[in-house]
Amino acid sequence: MSDPLRSVLAHSPDLMVVRFDFRTGDQGALHSHPHVQSTFVQSGRYRFTVDGQESEVGPGEAFIIPSGAEHGCLCLEGGVLIDSFTPRRDDFL
Repeated sequence: MSDPLRSVLAHSPDLMVVRFDFRTGDQGALHSHPHVQSTFVQSGRYRFTVDGQESEVGPGEAFIIPSGAEHGCLCLEGGVLIDSFTPRRDDFL
């Protein structure tokens, strides 16, 4: 298991779009941040935990993670997530 590969696609002070490439078994460790996050599943399957609630998502699905919500994921089938953050995550630059 490892961390996914992160690529910043676009950003301004108010918004950031990031691509995450996952391999089967990769994990996004549980964490929280003050940014509102939108996640779009371009490909693959993932088990997400958001504030203690688990769900599985696949291609074409999207959801919002509120500011401050503890969240993370396990990649069940390798693929790509496209995340948007508002405001921009300066720690990714």
